[in-house]
Amino acid sequence: MSPIDCPSSAFVITGIGKRIGFAACQYLLSKGHAVIGSYRTSYPELDTLRAQGATLIKCDFYQQSSIENFITTVKQQPALRGIIHNASDWMNDINTNSASVFNTMMQIHASVPYQINLALHGLLEENSDIIHITDYVAEKGSKKHIAYAASKAALANMTLSFSALLAPKVKVNSIAPALIKFNQDDDSNYRSKALTKSLIPREGGYQEIFNALDYLINSHYVTGRTLSIDGGRHLK
Repeated sequence: MSPIDCPSSAFVITGIGKRIGFAACQYLLSKGHAVIGSYRTSYPELDTLRAQGATLIKCDFYQQSSIENFITTVKQQPALRGIIHNASDWMNDINTNSASVFNTMMQIHASVPYQINLALHGLLEENSDIIHITDYVAEKGSKKHIAYAASKAALANMTLSFSALLAPKVKVNSIAPALIKFNQDDDSNYRSKALTKSLIPREGGYQEIFNALDYLINSHYVTGRTLSIDGGRHLK
């Protein structure tokens, strides 16, 4: 990998190719933060992030050597303002190789953040942040995505452990979204059904994620907590 070129302490965001990761990267860049982002698949949108000043590292988190190269590259940075674990995958348990699905989900949602946190926390500044992007299903479970839900629950539990380990210097929290944005190819039947699952029947929108990031980043006293952004799904 080429040497990293980031002018100041930065936020690391994993999985910035699309959706929440892409939007969060753009948002933090717009606030004047340096951002180091990881991506597995090249998308045209990544050129936008590069043009806005992001440092992007291609990384396949399913390959241990790639994880280690990513960590080594980020360690060239003298300091970090925060780490946001957003890299994710989504696999159905039905009619699949169950062992492979479970191991894959645990790898991307639990093992990767675990390794990165342990390797990079020494670079984090005073009152810096580790933020895990978990999921509403970590609390509720999922009949069709059991491994996914279990792996996100593991990530949520690591929020507790790492907050205790790294306090008081580093705050460690989670953001647990449900419906934030539909995909363009989601049909009307799916959208209608999804909206009925929340007390507030609409998309949350990326601004809700930005608000949560601002709250956690600006706080001096919140750690070991999960911010749920789910429109009241737990009460339906």
